[in-house]
Amino acid sequence: MVKTVKATMLRDHLADVLKEVSKGKGYFIVTKKGHPVSALVNLDFFEDLLAATSPEYLEGIKEARADYEAGRVFSHKEVFGEL
Repeated sequence: MVKTVKATMLRDHLADVLKEVSKGKGYFIVTKKGHPVSALVNLDFFEDLLAATSPEYLEGIKEARADYEAGRVFSHKEVFGEL
């Protein structure tokens, strides 16, 4: 079942919608003035969509996860410097 959410409702209840999306491989269609304008999807679902069209992307995800698990990460300050 496709779930929809109005853009104004999303703005007012973003935390609740994010919680719902993160429960599984689902998604919400965001509507504005009754017309679909975008989608809010679970990260795993998004990665599956990208992987379906780009095997290189899936390999990049695997490498990034391995780097994270091995502690090869940068701090916010290292990436962006002093703001």
